[in-house]
Amino acid sequence: MQYSLSFPTGEVTYVFNNTAKAPETLADNRKCIFVTDNHIAALYPDFLKNREVIILPAGEANKNWDTIKMLAEELLQREAHRNTMLIALGGGMVTDITGFIASIYMRGVAFGYIPTTLLAMVDAAVGGKNGINLGLHKNILGCIQQPKFILYDTSFLKTLPDEEWSNGFAEVIKYACLFDEKLFDTLSRHNIQFYKENSSALEELIATCVEWKNKTVLVDEKENGNRKLLNFGHTAGHAIETLYKLPHGYAVALGMIIACIVSERTSGLNVDTKANISALLQQYRLPARRNIDVKAVMDLLKMDKKRYHENIDYIVLNRIGEGVVKNLSFETIQQALETFVHAGNY
Repeated sequence: MQYSLSFPTGEVTYVFNNTAKAPETLADNRKCIFVTDNHIAALYPDFLKNREVIILPAGEANKNWDTIKMLAEELLQREAHRNTMLIALGGGMVTDITGFIASIYMRGVAFGYIPTTLLAMVDAAVGGKNGINLGLHKNILGCIQQPKFILYDTSFLKTLPDEEWSNGFAEVIKYACLFDEKLFDTLSRHNIQFYKENSSALEELIATCVEWKNKTVLVDEKENGNRKLLNFGHTAGHAIETLYKLPHGYAVALGMIIACIVSERTSGLNVDTKANISALLQQYRLPARRNIDVKAVMDLLKMDKKRYHENIDYIVLNRIGEGVVKNLSFETIQQALETFVHAGNY
């Protein structure tokens, strides 16, 4: 399956069920430079053989300005020019870094993505957000620019560690909570092992998540309105991820539980919903409980991009399948965090 969508910042071609053997065919005769990390390079040497490659150090800790500077200098040394295309092969860190440097190098060069993790396939590579971290603050430097293409080859997931499967399913569950009660029910009937063993179901799941994200981004690419919905679980989750060095999806899972507490107080969310979401998260080996330092989380939250004076746009649920954006006081969020810390199991 292949289709293209036009966004204000560019047209993207999505190619599903692709072997990803010849991404250069989508490069419009441009010089191609692949960007990956040392972990992916070690896993797929045959794929990268005879291709020009820049290898970055792996890990979220390297998604920073130092890596951008190193990458820019490397591109200059390789005489990369305006007609060069950068192709990211990797997870969310690699796609973020590649999209960011491509958007600013020589005021912009073309780029494409071959995501190799479930999280990148359903979320990080989709939507045009490209960002890097500044100290403790996630994605505080960035831009919105769409890739020319995203190639989906689920064979890359065969080398994905179990933790990374769970990491990606946090974002899948996010879409179900926000938009799709039917998807929530489908996920409730299955587990990670089912999707590992059923490639057609996995490919359909990925395509569904991409469709939900694109529906949102198409009407609000610059995140002035409903695109903020996609931050469900991320507002507190990003702070927890940074403070406790958790995998992104694990922190988002905790953030979704916190958002449920906020939802119960501000949107009348049924109290049983939090328990249902908690059970689904744990079914996909994600945490629903953790002790946190409320003050430390709040200090980071106050630097969130969605802050307006002493309030913040927070994503809550009316019910499964219906997320909304509410402008709430920091006091309301702090009270929810304190409840999260002191409550029992959900």
